[in-house]
Amino acid sequence: MDPAGGCPHAANARLLARGAVAPVVLPGDVEAMAVIGHDALKEFLSHPDVAKGATHFTALQEGLIPDGWPLKTFATVQGMTTADGDDHRRLRSLVSKAFTTRRVEALRGRVEEVTAELLDALEAAGGESGHHAIDLRAHFALPLPMGVICELLGVDAEYQDQLHHLSNQIVATDISPEDAMAANRDIVAVLSAVAASRTEKPGEDLTSALIAAREEDGDRLSGHELIGTLLLMIIAGHETTLNLITNAVRALCRHRDQLELVQNGKASWSDVVEETLRWDSPVSFFPFRYPTRDLTVDGTVIPRGTPVLAGYSAAGRDKAAHGEDADVFDLTRYTGPTTRHLSLGHGAHFCLGSSLARMEATIALERLFTRFPNLDVAVTEGELPRHASFVGNSVQQLPVTLR
Repeated sequence: MDPAGGCPHAANARLLARGAVAPVVLPGDVEAMAVIGHDALKEFLSHPDVAKGATHFTALQEGLIPDGWPLKTFATVQGMTTADGDDHRRLRSLVSKAFTTRRVEALRGRVEEVTAELLDALEAAGGESGHHAIDLRAHFALPLPMGVICELLGVDAEYQDQLHHLSNQIVATDISPEDAMAANRDIVAVLSAVAASRTEKPGEDLTSALIAAREEDGDRLSGHELIGTLLLMIIAGHETTLNLITNAVRALCRHRDQLELVQNGKASWSDVVEETLRWDSPVSFFPFRYPTRDLTVDGTVIPRGTPVLAGYSAAGRDKAAHGEDADVFDLTRYTGPTTRHLSLGHGAHFCLGSSLARMEATIALERLFTRFPNLDVAVTEGELPRHASFVGNSVQQLPVTLR
């Protein structure tokens, strides 16, 4: 895997031509596997003999993974993404109350309000002509989901920029051991300050609810689980939606015929969100799952204890599942029966915030292109700097002109 990230699709196509499961080498020469075919990934994600807990990561248990390994947080953070069975159900049930259909729907007004404020600010920054290039990622795609998730969690505005910067470092795969350890220390310190503040002054937010949460048997989140849960919610709650909005805008600007379909009512903004999730998944390769026994997936044996990446960006363009035109951005594929993408996961660990992400992205894109129907990317695709990560899949900046 290239630690510097880059556009994954050409490499994914080469891997898929060989099979649905690929041996890969992670930074630090750590041997791993990636499940990249759609059907194989769907089977793997819900397989009863696949675990998330790091006790199943053989190389880690044998002391072969050093501190500062860029992907270590994904394995060792304490929270839902590294829990199995009863532990996973306990943690998920504590958090899921904030993401019920009713609670998410109640946020709609706030999402619309924040979107309107950001569009006003964009218009002001674009100047009277609208020809001044503005970084849409920094000024629109980022502050919307970051503002909403921080409000949901009761994180004060003063922490938001710092949390985004640290999140970026945690998902980076080309980071030095020293910087990786410093980023982890710093984000734990910030989130501990947030937890202390909410303990002292509880509010109507999720952090306050998690601190107060006690199940009938008196069980509650440990201190490490609370910080791990906040870390997961901050990163998953903004990085993915940020990439989704950014990738959707890039796709629509490069495919004006598809944008016209939506503007003429022949496709929906929801179609745009689903096709972007499939065609240019916000998460490329997500770490980690571990087989609890030697497991054969699509004819390939994945040895017990191997760290496995879920190859969402590859599965989204798997021609065996999505047809020969899988690498084409096409909103009309949603008019009839279609294979559902896996970009929000599958099985017990399906993305808890999926409905919130979909709502944020749908509102953001509809309002953005209604206000600025001629919005366009100001540079070529090749000039856009890519994420320095094979976990996240997007660009670092998105300069656009509004008119």
